[in-house]
Amino acid sequence: MELLTVAIEKPEEVNLILGQSHFIKTVEDLHEALVNAVPGIEFGLAFCEASGPALVRASGTSQELTELAKKNALALAAGHIFIVLLGNAFPINVLNAVKAVPEVCRVFCATANPVEVILAETEQGRGVLGVIDGYKAKGIETEGDVAERMALLRRFGYKMGA
Repeated sequence: MELLTVAIEKPEEVNLILGQSHFIKTVEDLHEALVNAVPGIEFGLAFCEASGPALVRASGTSQELTELAKKNALALAAGHIFIVLLGNAFPINVLNAVKAVPEVCRVFCATANPVEVILAETEQGRGVLGVIDGYKAKGIETEGDVAERMALLRRFGYKMGA
């Protein structure tokens, strides 16, 4: 067995969801879940088929994000892994819809941070062991950091009031 890491390629402002599924129908069902969750959503998604022709299957509403999702999925080349790249939505807007898709087994991460995927490769294929989502903690938040966090959530519209 060989251990590998693959860095996900994406623009800094693009959010991603990386998960595992179990059936070729994933592409169509994820597409449907995303467009129903956020009208006018811009996204690209790709799915690594784990049997038969073992192709990267893809869909999306943004050609640029779909091409980038395909490129990342092929770099991962791990069975039944999917990646969703979000252009004008946050994972919080779609994550429950994604997790509710019957084929979805797990979500490894949902983030705008840089992501490295830790893979194991055997003679049979590749599997995701985990992810590195962003950077290691640098300390404990101060009262000023708490105030900044609360203000940010209110600016984004996720919390109300002062």
